[in-house]
Amino acid sequence: MAPQSSKFLQNYGFDLVLGSIAAFYVFMAPYTKVEESFNVQAMHDILYHQHHLENYDHLEFPGVVPRTFIGALIVSILASPVILAMNLLHLPKIYSLFAVRLVLGCIILVTLRFFRIQVRNKFGHQVEAFFVILTALQFHMLFYCTRPLPNILSLGLVNLAYGYSLKGSFYAALKCLIFATIVFRCDMLLLLGPLGLQLLLTKSISLWESLKCGISTALLCIGLTTLVDTIMWKKLVWPEFEVLWFNSVLNRSSEWGTHSFHWYFTSALPRALLAAYPLCMLGVLLDRRILSYILPVFLFVLLYSKLPHKELRFIISSVPIFNLSAAIAANRIYNNRKKSLWKLLYFFLLGLLLISLGCTIIIFMSSYNNYPSGYGLKYLHQIGHSTNNNDEQWVHIDPFSAMNGISRFCENASPWRYSKEEGILIEEFRWRNFTFLINEHSNIEGFKCLFAVNGFSKIHLQSGFPPISLVEEPKVFILGNIKSEYVINRNWPGCS
Repeated sequence: MAPQSSKFLQNYGFDLVLGSIAAFYVFMAPYTKVEESFNVQAMHDILYHQHHLENYDHLEFPGVVPRTFIGALIVSILASPVILAMNLLHLPKIYSLFAVRLVLGCIILVTLRFFRIQVRNKFGHQVEAFFVILTALQFHMLFYCTRPLPNILSLGLVNLAYGYSLKGSFYAALKCLIFATIVFRCDMLLLLGPLGLQLLLTKSISLWESLKCGISTALLCIGLTTLVDTIMWKKLVWPEFEVLWFNSVLNRSSEWGTHSFHWYFTSALPRALLAAYPLCMLGVLLDRRILSYILPVFLFVLLYSKLPHKELRFIISSVPIFNLSAAIAANRIYNNRKKSLWKLLYFFLLGLLLISLGCTIIIFMSSYNNYPSGYGLKYLHQIGHSTNNNDEQWVHIDPFSAMNGISRFCENASPWRYSKEEGILIEEFRWRNFTFLINEHSNIEGFKCLFAVNGFSKIHLQSGFPPISLVEEPKVFILGNIKSEYVINRNWPGCS
């Protein structure tokens, strides 16, 4: 029995470590943000409305640009047996959100395992071990891997492409990146281009074969996404082409904020990589084999830097390769730790790993408090629950709250009813029949503030221990209609 369990841990121990951390993040911070809203609502609708497209959220709230349903369909199909069991047990829908996020995390971590196995085959077991250590001590990769973002859906294919590149299956790598580009994230073209050019220049692939492979794969992918999404959107659409037009041709993405050209290199990557950031640069110097893998990824980030609107999630697909380079450096330092010059680097490595752990804890604590409206609706359900009242309880969710933690998965069954109607002026709420408001404003005529939910505001440096504290402030307010006896006759925490 012991040898079998030992063999299991040897084969899947790293997966258990990474999977446990990702699952911890899911259970501690289950709610989602506006960036995830399309896929979250799509998964909910596929699971609960199925073929009744007229009830789907995206037809009422289509967003700025259409997104593909393919990722949501894959995750929903895989999660459907678990959801069916939950429905038979009459569990709240919030458990379904846990399920779909865990399924997505499994998909991404399986693709990361494929990449990691190729790392082991090419660079050895110790490099693989350091790759896992660095990934585990970083926050963003394992936190984001369960979040239904288009960037994460494409990350799974990018992981496969990295693995196929290490394996020498270059055409398979190109197919993965083409699929990711056409279906999930058009900006993967910035990675596909440098990688394809490098493979051509090194004669790893032929021009004619790559053209045949690329065109045939692209046509199949366009046909797939157009077929599926035309049905789901009820109009002829290729979603990622519209995203490309919106972001690159019209340059409308800058309306959501801009950063300087160097932001990815001076802010996003240091936060995402932590200890791996200085180590990845050292890895290029210590092992020339990594240069051919890291160069296309570096060019991907460099090219992406030209777009003024920047977010860390846009370049998260670069993290695995940078981690590989860092793992090579960490492995070399560890193997030479007894030598006089390397001993200093070894202590430096240990210090970096401890700093990574500390930073990850701080970032997690701030992220935990970054979904105030999700917690607000949860507390409303708990405090406002009454077995003696069967009257409909109408809850209005304002746009700020819908973007900061609330999705269809957070809704309860009757007598609760929900509205995300937009464009209602504050002074108009007094004339509407809403029982509760979840709003970013604390004072609305005709309603009283029942309780407030704090959210993360900023990090404060202070003298003493701990040297860092997280500052919270009221972000979301739950208000009750003063005409409702159900509201007036209950005790509420209040907002003062």
